[in-house]
Amino acid sequence: MSTRTKIVIGGVAVGLLLMPLLGFWLSLLVVLGVPTVAYLMLDPSQRRRLRRVSRKEIGR
Repeated sequence: MSTRTKIVIGGVAVGLLLMPLLGFWLSLLVVLGVPTVAYLMLDPSQRRRLRRVSRKEIGR
C-alpha cells in the first residue's frame, strides 16, 4: 500500500470519527482544511519538490 493511500484512508477515518461529534460540515472543514494549511506552511522550494514528485507519480 502506498503512502498516499495510507494518508487518504487515515483522512477518511478521521472524518468518520469527527462526523458524529462535530457535524458533517465542520468535520468536512477539518478534513479539507488541515492538509491545505499544512501545504501552505511549506517553503516554496518544498512545494515545488512536492509538485514535482506528484507529477512523476501521475506520469508512470
